[in-house]
Amino acid sequence: MGDKQLTPLSDTTKFIVDNRGKTVPTVENGIPLIATNCIKNNSLYPVYERIRYISQDTFDNWFRAHLEPNDIILTLKGSQNGAVCLVPDTLGFAIAQDMVGLRINEKVINPMYLFAVLRSKDIQTQIKNLDVSGVIPHLKKSDFNKLFIPRLEKEKENFIGKTYHDFCKKIDLLHCQNKTLEELAQTLFRKWFIKEAKDDWEAGTLGEVISIFDSKRVPLSKMKRDKLKTGILYPYYGAAKIMDYINDYIFDGEYILMGEDGTVRTEDGYPILQYATGKFWVNNHTHVLQAKEPYSNYFIWSYLLEKNIDEIVTGAVQPKINQTNLKSLNFPKYPLNKVLQFNEQANTLLEKINQNKVQIKTLENMRDTLLPKFISGEVSVKL
Repeated sequence: MGDKQLTPLSDTTKFIVDNRGKTVPTVENGIPLIATNCIKNNSLYPVYERIRYISQDTFDNWFRAHLEPNDIILTLKGSQNGAVCLVPDTLGFAIAQDMVGLRINEKVINPMYLFAVLRSKDIQTQIKNLDVSGVIPHLKKSDFNKLFIPRLEKEKENFIGKTYHDFCKKIDLLHCQNKTLEELAQTLFRKWFIKEAKDDWEAGTLGEVISIFDSKRVPLSKMKRDKLKTGILYPYYGAAKIMDYINDYIFDGEYILMGEDGTVRTEDGYPILQYATGKFWVNNHTHVLQAKEPYSNYFIWSYLLEKNIDEIVTGAVQPKINQTNLKSLNFPKYPLNKVLQFNEQANTLLEKINQNKVQIKTLENMRDTLLPKFISGEVSVKL
């Protein structure tokens, strides 16, 4: 088989899990329902963000079909159009509309190779070029025969698939480790400062213990950001997530980012937070905070994670948290010895979390640099 052969995506599958066409009924608790926001190209498996749930009866009787381990989930609509994730060995969820599950024909192609190639820049560009809407990105299932997968010798495809999956697996393990470390710190905060809170702690406000750096923020249009793509790239943060990467920065250090307008609260009323470290840029839709001594940034972060902010959100159409309201949040004068103990223990966990983040970034760069070189033959290994 030559290195320049192509196979349509439609020829690589033996079954497609497709439950599109009607809206699944949800309940308050039950089996997680994965939506397109949970499918991300930087995560091996779906992430559980803003999850809705379905009943066991709905799971058993409503869907046309369910996923199986190692199926490939491909989103077909919305801002996440073209995102790809793998189904884990332990399936504990169902998929909502606007995505399909691809069950790969192993006689045609190595599933892990296809998983890797679907995330490649070439295929992601093909998906964008097949967009049929012009308003909301949309890939039609009937266009799978127009999405061409580059084919290589079988041994090369097996090697690329395994290598890409190994990178993703290592990155996923580091993310899981960080999540556990974060939960440890949060459990400690909850025990000392919420469950064991004392009535005689003096009242105070958040504004007394934080500095706000909003005046340093500078919004950049997409046109301007597109001109800042050469060299070393740094995150460009929006209210709820990293929106882009550019070759310049306005902050360098450790900051807490809290959504100011637009996406400012979760469905349960808690703030939208991001913990930013290193060099980065921020637009004008998120507050930029740092703790004042003796508090640490991680202490303030932990406090905000537990703080319902419904009382300070204004605007029925465009939710907003202005600085005055943010500063007015009640913040008890916690015992100094407990604060310092928390800082010491949390900093140990935070150091490990930051080390893992650096390792994750390194692995992601290696993976994403090697993938196109392997596919094009620019880099080859002796098999």
